[in-house]
Amino acid sequence: METARTTRVEHDLVGDKEVPADAYYGVHTVRAVENFAITGSTIARFPDLIAGLAAVKQAAAQANRDLGLLPSDIAGAIIGACEEIRAGRLHDQFVVDPLQGGAGTSTNMNANEVIANRALETLGLPRGSYDAIHPLDHVNLGQSTNDVYPTAVRLALVISLRRLGDSLGALATAFTAKAAEFGDVLKMGRTQLQDAVPMTLGQEFTTYAVMIEEDRQRLTEAAALLLESNLGGTAIGTGINGHPRYAELACAYLAGISGEPVRPAGDFIEATQDCGAFVQLSGVLKRVAVKLSKTCNDLRLTSSGPTAGLGEINLPPVQAGSSIMPGKVNPVIPEVVNQVAFEVIGNDLTVTMAAEAGQLQLNAFEPVIAYSLLRSLTHLRAACDTLTTRCVPGITANREHLHDSVHRSIGLVTALAPHIGYAASTTLARQALATGRPVRDLATEAGLLTTDQLDTLLSPENLTGLSARPSAEAVEA
Repeated sequence: METARTTRVEHDLVGDKEVPADAYYGVHTVRAVENFAITGSTIARFPDLIAGLAAVKQAAAQANRDLGLLPSDIAGAIIGACEEIRAGRLHDQFVVDPLQGGAGTSTNMNANEVIANRALETLGLPRGSYDAIHPLDHVNLGQSTNDVYPTAVRLALVISLRRLGDSLGALATAFTAKAAEFGDVLKMGRTQLQDAVPMTLGQEFTTYAVMIEEDRQRLTEAAALLLESNLGGTAIGTGINGHPRYAELACAYLAGISGEPVRPAGDFIEATQDCGAFVQLSGVLKRVAVKLSKTCNDLRLTSSGPTAGLGEINLPPVQAGSSIMPGKVNPVIPEVVNQVAFEVIGNDLTVTMAAEAGQLQLNAFEPVIAYSLLRSLTHLRAACDTLTTRCVPGITANREHLHDSVHRSIGLVTALAPHIGYAASTTLARQALATGRPVRDLATEAGLLTTDQLDTLLSPENLTGLSARPSAEAVEA
């Protein structure tokens, strides 16, 4: 009895190679897996990239069919395979390492082979029957890695950007809700970690929400640049081996398939070698990371304690904090967000160096650019979601402690200075610090201001800017 073969033999430039019989990928993919065992992961780690590749290949097949370059039955089989991949099937067949030499050629070859073999299967033909549907002659018709790969990466980044924007929006909403809850809680603002002037805890949390919303707009701007495609430029942007109408048709189809307003680049040669859109996106992601990290620094600092720190707010306890110190709870959610931010900032440097290292008509280092950006987007989104669900809603304020801190602070003299002068205010501050007595009591005893005047000047509304500042005449009245 004949046993089923476990491999099939395929051939490429280097020679014959055995491929697993049940694999949808082929010889080029097998060689890439052997050559690039770098990260320990595969491009399947990034589903948006796989979907982007399938969308580009589908658009190409539709354009080539319309131009009479691809028979309808072959085009239909390729299109069907691409639709399945976009729906999430066969992602486990995308097995090449995301870090690879060749400017993304291995990724493109992997896609070509999986699509070709799935298309063959739908026509009732065995995998590897490339005389019927060939990975390069049919699936890759009129294309080059140098226009397919960057277009797929750009599309994947835009999809990931949309998701990050949603996560940032949810985080901003969480901070806004918390700001409303803390709207009447007075606290001391600080500059250089020293007492400055009063504000509300709500104002502090509103700031976090506003910073995040600003960055959502920057993400939208970055996405617009990414939607310019060099698809149809083939090898270096001159369009060699491509139909004159292919670029326009393929981009139009890609826009319809993806739901994104993809448009042809104004200059395909420039678009093929320039990585400016990636650099700009990386800079925006770094900006997001810096702001998130600063926010988490604030949360960690203001929640420090519980008895020997600032102790202004309490973060929700989510796990035990120490294997040796009983009862200790650490700010682990802000800490993990900090670490994601550090990673994103480092990825930005990687993207910058890779973009700068490009030579002549092509940047060979787009794989590490894509890998860095997709990781940054994935991890930033997860960090935002974690902060939104596991931290911000459960934050509470130590209201009495904050109230007492404000009324003990020498920072209150700033509100008195326009009415008693800088010198008198300095003396008052020095006395308050030396004696530990409240500024209000010392000002009253010194006859500097009446009780009614102090009530006006030291009201929460005046101290926090929530009402119009009282004029000197109003105070004296």
